[in-house]
Amino acid sequence: MMQLYRAIAGCLGIGYLKGGGSIAAAITCIAWVLLQRETGSSGMMILVTVIIIAMGTWCAEKVESAWGKDSNKVVIDEVAGMCVSLLFVPITAEWVTVSFLLFRFFDILKPLYIRKTEKLPGGMGVMADDVLSGIYANLLVQLVRKLF
Repeated sequence: MMQLYRAIAGCLGIGYLKGGGSIAAAITCIAWVLLQRETGSSGMMILVTVIIIAMGTWCAEKVESAWGKDSNKVVIDEVAGMCVSLLFVPITAEWVTVSFLLFRFFDILKPLYIRKTEKLPGGMGVMADDVLSGIYANLLVQLVRKLF
């Protein structure tokens, strides 16, 4: 069972790559665009996001004993945060790129109380900072869209 948790938490080995978080987020953008175009359903995208957050929280907690607290090998959190960043964002190269850049900005620098969420226990602490980074990125994208 631990191999399954590792495969999910590390997104099939992406977590072992240098820059795995950015790679996972970029691949998520591509998968998101393809899925969104196929389904055309915001409801489906919300469901996918919720499932990834739940699975990521569970698996990140399970691999903590083997990989340590918030290991770089865990990249499902970047996938979840990127999904949150893309909710209700137009599927264009420009908006997806802006969402990606803003998400990585917030995820790497961790301003606005994002860093504090890492102190939450287990899988919650692993996932919360990325989900909050995704929320901030999404809010900023929505604000920019409304203004321009």
